[in-house]
Amino acid sequence: MSLFQIAIAVDQLANAPLGGMADETISARAHRGGWHKTEAVINLLFRDEQHRVNAYLSELRGSQNHPDYRKPKEQ
Repeated sequence: MSLFQIAIAVDQLANAPLGGMADETISARAHRGGWHKTEAVINLLFRDEQHRVNAYLSELRGSQNHPDYRKPKEQ
């Protein structure tokens, strides 16, 4: 298991008790929820202006995600 995966797990674990989805990172939740001040701090910490947007887009691509992140299945 890589340190990156452990960091993601810790991030998700911190997010869940704060009312977030179990498989969602704080970065993705900040973008989804429009937490502009939190987004700014996260971007500063990661030194990446697009960090929270990229985290959100990453969540959108995952099939294991909460239904709010899933695209409707084509029939």
